[in-house]
Amino acid sequence: MNPNPFSDVVAFVTNPVWTTAVFWLLVLASVLIAVFVWNRLPEQRSFSNLVQWSIRLVMGGFWWQQSLWKLPPFYTDHPEAAFGETGLAYWMGLMGKHAAIPLQADFVNNIVLPHFYLFAPVVYSLEVLTGVSLMLGVFVRLFALVGALQILNLWLGLYSAPGEWPWTYFFLVLLQLMFAIHCYGRALGVDALVNVSPVSRIRTTAIGRLLAAAG
Repeated sequence: MNPNPFSDVVAFVTNPVWTTAVFWLLVLASVLIAVFVWNRLPEQRSFSNLVQWSIRLVMGGFWWQQSLWKLPPFYTDHPEAAFGETGLAYWMGLMGKHAAIPLQADFVNNIVLPHFYLFAPVVYSLEVLTGVSLMLGVFVRLFALVGALQILNLWLGLYSAPGEWPWTYFFLVLLQLMFAIHCYGRALGVDALVNVSPVSRIRTTAIGRLLAAAG
């Protein structure tokens, strides 16, 4: 039988590995946060907020899943393969060959790939944090912008790669920007609690202002 979205989802959420357990803990945490915010803040009880929470949760799951083929310490799901044939190094190699902007290709080929194990943890960590941020609704505005920049890098880096449709990445950039502009974390997420009026007193401090801006 050919792969289909339904069988792929079932396989993903039932795969007996530790990353699946972490994923289910994040889903449970997202649901509990949404229930808590729903019960505590009457203004959060709307169909619009439920939809925004659902979209945010699904996209957070997307970021989490996309981090699984670049797991440390080798940043690939096939550590037995030669360097550059699979995982993050393979896709970085494609960017070095097919980037729309020569300067980006030069940066990848001359700086990133020669120092792969310096850059790979940064890429992996940012993707995981973006996924966690979206799933829990915490610092969503900040990490939505971080995610948009990551996808913008892919859009330009894989623009001419064989088999790639550049509009896919462009649509993802727009989606991430939508999360940031419309503050999706404030829809049944932790960010909604940061913006509750009694809690807004923390904005009088420097740290509080930074937290509120990120939320």
